[in-house]
Amino acid sequence: MKLSYQPFDLLLKHTFNISGHSRVSTPLMLVQLEHEGVIGYGEASMVPYLGENINTAVDFLSKVKIAKFKLPFDFAAIVAYLDSIAPGNTAIKAAIDIALHDLHGKLTNTPCWQLMQSKPALMPPTSFTIGIDTPDEMRAKALEARNFKIIKVKLGGEDDKERITAIRSVTNVPLYVDVNQGWTDRNFALEMIWWLFAQGVILLEQPLPKHDVDGNAWITSQSPIPIIGDEAVQRLPDVEKAVDVYHGINVKLMKSGGMFEAKQMIDKARQCGLKVLIGCMSESSCATLAAASLAPQCDWADIDGPFLTTNNPYAMPAFANGKYLLSDNAGLGLSLY
Repeated sequence: MKLSYQPFDLLLKHTFNISGHSRVSTPLMLVQLEHEGVIGYGEASMVPYLGENINTAVDFLSKVKIAKFKLPFDFAAIVAYLDSIAPGNTAIKAAIDIALHDLHGKLTNTPCWQLMQSKPALMPPTSFTIGIDTPDEMRAKALEARNFKIIKVKLGGEDDKERITAIRSVTNVPLYVDVNQGWTDRNFALEMIWWLFAQGVILLEQPLPKHDVDGNAWITSQSPIPIIGDEAVQRLPDVEKAVDVYHGINVKLMKSGGMFEAKQMIDKARQCGLKVLIGCMSESSCATLAAASLAPQCDWADIDGPFLTTNNPYAMPAFANGKYLLSDNAGLGLSLY
């Protein structure tokens, strides 16, 4: 088996602002694993505030012993091996995991959604994300989301009500809200949540800092909107910690280290009575299709990465009526230009 990789700068259509961070592009590491002429594709999306970058990805990949990846792939053992190389680095671990799943699917002539035991008919609609901006800019961005059934709005700064009001002036679709830990006062947060509920918000992510467990639990116990743990839920051991603190969890492949552990997190969440949102970072079609293969097992989806970028290195995934259409092609179903 041969490992190859190349960096790629994924350009965003608009400056992307969330509570505490802003960017115009996202560094990717595009990974390929080749076995007897068959290639599996993977991707690491390394948003700067999570600590990974091109240099850390190259350093990690230089330590990976490809001989460890033997057919048939033992994904549990592979995850353990990758974790043994270095802690963290979940995005580049996800790239390897995604490439292996794509390769496994192609070698066995099986779509990844089937490997994940998903049912395409249960695909939820995905949301279109609008970053924090001026009310006028957010109104304009909402008009770009005409092909989507749901809009996700980033909040956590000043003028949050004005931003929602601006979006509501041009669309009445359901809204998700992501605060990214941007509120700090629980009473203010709960007051805002009730106001947002009246505006048609049906889901809200991470209202308070992740370390404020008591505050988030207090809000969850009184909120009319499902409260979802995002920054507070990274990998499998975090799922049980979310019980009685949040109504549900946000699973992202770049946090979980890939598809294998993401599936475990979804299953554990169901066992714990938690709802599941599957999300994404700024991603191309590669990682998006990996997440889409798991999306039918989730209550909500926020995997809009390719729609927010200008230089997707792969063909756009099939999409209609606000939902991804899963292919019967082997592996991820990723199409090259």
